[in-house]
Amino acid sequence: MVLFAFGILVLYSCFAVYTDFSFLMSSLDWFILIGTLLTIVGYGVWKTRGSKDLSSFLKGNNDAKWWGIGISIMATQASAITFLSTPGQAYTDGMRFLQFYLGLPIAMVILCITFVPIFYRLKVYTAYEYLESRFDLKTRTLAALLFLVQRGLAAGITIYAPAIILSTLLHWNLTLTNIFIGVLVIIYTVSGGTKAVTQTQKQQMAVMMGGMILAGILVLNMLPEQIGLIDAMTIAGKMGKMNLINFEFDLDDRYNFWTGTTAALFLFLSYFGTDQSQVQRYLTGKSLSESRLGLIMNGLLKVPMQFIILFIGVLVFVFYQYNTPPVFFNKVELEQLKKSEYKMSVIELEDRFSTLHEEKKRAIDLMISNQSKKVNDEILDQKILDLEDEMMEVREDVKALVKSNNPTAEINDKDYIFMSYVMDYLPHGIIGLLFAVMFSAAMSSTASELNALASTTTVDLYKRSMVKNKTDYHYLKSSKYFTFLWGVLAIVFATTASLFENLIQAVNLLGSLFYGTILGIFIVAFYFKKIQANAVFYAAIFAEIIVIVIHYFNTLENPPVWLKMGYLWYNLVGCSLVVIFGFLLQSLIRQKKII
Repeated sequence: MVLFAFGILVLYSCFAVYTDFSFLMSSLDWFILIGTLLTIVGYGVWKTRGSKDLSSFLKGNNDAKWWGIGISIMATQASAITFLSTPGQAYTDGMRFLQFYLGLPIAMVILCITFVPIFYRLKVYTAYEYLESRFDLKTRTLAALLFLVQRGLAAGITIYAPAIILSTLLHWNLTLTNIFIGVLVIIYTVSGGTKAVTQTQKQQMAVMMGGMILAGILVLNMLPEQIGLIDAMTIAGKMGKMNLINFEFDLDDRYNFWTGTTAALFLFLSYFGTDQSQVQRYLTGKSLSESRLGLIMNGLLKVPMQFIILFIGVLVFVFYQYNTPPVFFNKVELEQLKKSEYKMSVIELEDRFSTLHEEKKRAIDLMISNQSKKVNDEILDQKILDLEDEMMEVREDVKALVKSNNPTAEINDKDYIFMSYVMDYLPHGIIGLLFAVMFSAAMSSTASELNALASTTTVDLYKRSMVKNKTDYHYLKSSKYFTFLWGVLAIVFATTASLFENLIQAVNLLGSLFYGTILGIFIVAFYFKKIQANAVFYAAIFAEIIVIVIHYFNTLENPPVWLKMGYLWYNLVGCSLVVIFGFLLQSLIRQKKII
């Protein structure tokens, strides 16, 4: 307890240099935030101290139970980006993002039947070990390198993404925030390896979901007395935010039923079946049955979990129909704009925004009154939507001023919406808890990534091809060194990264660029026995090049129509190309041998 109190005092003193505490958070908030984080780190270090061999460090002695595996899998996927971006995604775009997860339960069943039994039978440390026995060393190394590139960059994003938002909201130095998150994760991941990651994720998941559900209850209670849950859903539905399912087929649409059940299905197959950060979670199971149950638990609970988080974003949207929202949610940029030559312009736009909001509020009250009388006024409904569109036009004008004042500013403010609401309206103590949710989520996903990066580097590269025939203790130490090294690299990348269009989309895009190719290699390995090592190796290289070229053209202002597609389809394209090229190349190799 003395060390715990000392740690809180030191961290409080360090951040006092950068933070105006009286303006942002109370001492109670800081105690809850820092106390929660130090408790999780301390518990992880204490519970898993003294890993004695490589197996215990990388596979946690294979003693994880199914519910622990399920929680660990969900916590690995649910980064801070999930809790920062998803409510903002729902606020601006409605519930349709949920369709992205429709293929997840299907993917879990496929993996339980195919991938998981093979990994268990071979007693592998990483997913890529299997590829050498099926193909050869170069194919195993290629898949491992593709994973290291993709996940190495993603580890930086999972630190940077919440850091840039939290540092802005708290007025912290961005570099210091990156280092703070990274160092906390490195401490317990280096100390206890896979078991430390799994143990801490149980506490982190409890903090994350408990905090978010509490926030949802509070926002519902903060609505006007006459507005209940049904009324809130009616308002959201009339304004296009309850758009759960869209059956219209459109390759350029990122989120519809077909994208979720096909393109996203391939993403999930690759993520949970070939990404070591997830494979390592269920390789720690006591048995094959425990691992399968853990995956099924994830498949059953992940969609409801995302529904809850999205619905909280919709409730925040309804809350702001009765409370004037900021005309721009990144308040730091907004304050800088008000101090610039554009001061009078932004004040005029804010006045216009407030006037439109009051008019829309009156129209919504009338709509709810009509609903209670079972009167459906389509003209009134359209007026509300028109007023919302006018408010969005004002927001766009403000964004243009922000960009004119600061050309480097990020004008997409989706990721600031939820935490802006938290800081402006929730009571002290809850604010600290919600910030603890964000930091816990960042630590949870980053720890899994560092653990997986170290495992792959040690087992698939260092031990297999670089330094062979050393003692188990040597490779244990190497794993810890690689964990530390990847942690440092993630922090360095986080301090030099730039903000994407939307944080949760950034991670999905980065995965989609590589996951399809990696999945294609495994699909060939499992199901197409006639395709051999050389064919699949070069097929994977060609497929990856084509996916990157397709993405390049999609970043252009006017991409070719036949190449235009949402990035989730890259997973299907990459996987399919590996299989097709594999067949073609194998046929050429066979013909060459005959000749």
